[in-house]
Amino acid sequence: MKKLNLDIIINASPEKVWDCIIDPVKYRKWASAFMEGCYFEGGWNKGDSIQFLAVNEAGAIEGMVSEIAESTYPQHISIRHIGMISNGVIDMTSDLVKAWAPSYENYTLEKLSDHQTRFVLDMDANEEYYDMFMDMWPRALGLVKEIAEA
Repeated sequence: MKKLNLDIIINASPEKVWDCIIDPVKYRKWASAFMEGCYFEGGWNKGDSIQFLAVNEAGAIEGMVSEIAESTYPQHISIRHIGMISNGVIDMTSDLVKAWAPSYENYTLEKLSDHQTRFVLDMDANEEYYDMFMDMWPRALGLVKEIAEA
């Protein structure tokens, strides 16, 4: 596992950035950086189950099975990824999943002023997906910035 660490300065309050992260409509906009049509089902409070989903080219649901490890409004969200969904089937026990689960994706919102926030992302990534995420996450963070500043 490699650690992905990125950050971006957003000219909006932490509360507004938090809303961009968890609002279902805004989430779809910024998560499009990963795959068009991404959405989530579940909650963003500590202990909540959450699935990050999309429909693939074949029309099947794929994504991640996760839970919220920590949620402190409006400063921090820690997502624990524990499984995956492939062709609509949940997998939490295969060797493929055991190779990386659990892995964490953390969002820290640092208040710089009343109207400026540093969004810090740190995430565990398999070596084979590291470069892909290093391409996608800067675009996703740019979209969060664009949405929050609008």
